[in-house]
Amino acid sequence: MKKRILYGIANYSELLEKNGYFVDKTHWLAELELVNNPVFLRPRRFGKSLLCSILNHYYDINTADRFKELFGHTWIGQYPTGQQNSCFILHLNFSVIEPGKTIGAIERSFKVHCNHRIKSMRNTYALLNKIPEMNIDAPVSDNLDALLTYLQEQQLPPLYIIIDEYDNFANQLVTANKDQLYRELTADNGFFKTFFKTLKQGRETQSIANVFITGVLPITMDDMASGFNVATFLTLDPFFENMLGFTQAETDELVDAVFQDQELDPTTRSEVGTVMKNQYNGYHLVTNDGESLYNSTLVLYFLNWLQNHKTIPKHLTDLNLKTDISWVRRLTASNPAMTEDFVNQLTLHNSIAFDDTFLVEKFNMYQFFEPSFFPISFFYLGMLTRKDDFYLCLPNMNMRTIFVQYFNEIHNIDVSTRYAEIMQGFVNKPDLEQLFAGYWREYVSQLPEAIFQQVNENFYRTTFYELCSRFLSRWFVWHVERSYPQGRSDLEFVGKYNEKYAGLRWVVEFKYFSNAEFRKLKTDIEEFQVRSEDTEQINGYAEGLRQEYPNATISKFVIYCFGNQGFRVFQTG
Repeated sequence: MKKRILYGIANYSELLEKNGYFVDKTHWLAELELVNNPVFLRPRRFGKSLLCSILNHYYDINTADRFKELFGHTWIGQYPTGQQNSCFILHLNFSVIEPGKTIGAIERSFKVHCNHRIKSMRNTYALLNKIPEMNIDAPVSDNLDALLTYLQEQQLPPLYIIIDEYDNFANQLVTANKDQLYRELTADNGFFKTFFKTLKQGRETQSIANVFITGVLPITMDDMASGFNVATFLTLDPFFENMLGFTQAETDELVDAVFQDQELDPTTRSEVGTVMKNQYNGYHLVTNDGESLYNSTLVLYFLNWLQNHKTIPKHLTDLNLKTDISWVRRLTASNPAMTEDFVNQLTLHNSIAFDDTFLVEKFNMYQFFEPSFFPISFFYLGMLTRKDDFYLCLPNMNMRTIFVQYFNEIHNIDVSTRYAEIMQGFVNKPDLEQLFAGYWREYVSQLPEAIFQQVNENFYRTTFYELCSRFLSRWFVWHVERSYPQGRSDLEFVGKYNEKYAGLRWVVEFKYFSNAEFRKLKTDIEEFQVRSEDTEQINGYAEGLRQEYPNATISKFVIYCFGNQGFRVFQTG
């Protein structure tokens, strides 16, 4: 059976049974084994659940007879740690716990999940079939303590406990402003902290071999500190930065395998790689000078479409990954002015200051809604990444597009009903000046007056790109800030290799003059002429592009935007 990209599957054995592609990161299991009670936080859909499943299969006593089948092809299969298949596994996923209206309702949901998982171990493991019957209505900590006591008394192997999305239901309480419920949840005598105290006790008695915890935000772990103060936080440890997400080498190896196995046209390989890098790369989660990472789920989303349809996806944003703007509003304290300022700052400037002392392994609920913590919260959600030691930024075009969509929604800008004739005209006869004129007439005219005090070339470029991508993605892809020896181009139109404009490449440079700057030029928009230094700049980009794609039809354009007064488009070659 031919290998396949299996998008959305986080069960390791299922991935192998269905012959799915697998990026081997199992060498990290050996490193994790040296860490006591590791806590590793990463954004949503970044590969955490698959890592949990791999740990499950590696340490589970019940998979000993399948070890070669499961791991023979992997690094850890060639270099096992000696601890493989040595534990009973209690694998919990707190995303299924409902954040109810009362603390009693939350605890009932917690019991349903955890107690049923503990009870199922009696049937899963032959060595546990004589364990006394448990009361599924009893506190989870009581049932877990009884299990740990039984393991000790019978001198049985220890538990390996995996908790995926430890913070999921607690985060929902925080972002819904249910402060009282959250305080009850994390109270010293509450069921949740008591559960973590039981984990700590089990580690002390060695009836628990280790506890591996994943999640997104560090709020709950801080408020639970006294209950589980034996955790080792790896989230911001530079050594573990690449444990999840894909490196460039891992992505290249995966894409090459898909091209070979699916018999895709090798001449399109470079273009596919460029689009993926522009859209999904750019995450610096610990240091800003190390290698940037790809969001692994988005890579698989893209390659799943590529293998099935032999072309680049029309829609490059996975809707399963997009954080709804309601979350943005909640995380900015449900304050409309704060939400608007935050979204405006990133849409206009793609940069926001942060205090590095706040980017810590954990922080409490009361800090969460402070304006100084907004960038930190969005960093943990994967919407921002490190730009340098002083600023965070949007990591890639995928996230920039999402923020432009937030911007349009906040400012009630119509991006759907005004543009069909403009876009159809462009598809029939590509004319950049006419296309930009339509954007200026229909989109820019809707902008609030106050925005024009802040706009810059980044804003015009990004909003123009986002609008074009809504209507023209069947025929084109776009590159933003593509690197050449002479620098980075602002925007490139690229005809899709399987559509009628294959081979077309437009390099577009944006230049912006504020109203005040333009007045100093003492000229009219109609009389303004392209500047020689801008022509020289774009010629350098085009030369780099021509060396890479000698058969492409390359055109060069400079677009000048003059405050809110108007624009000029020049084709320079």
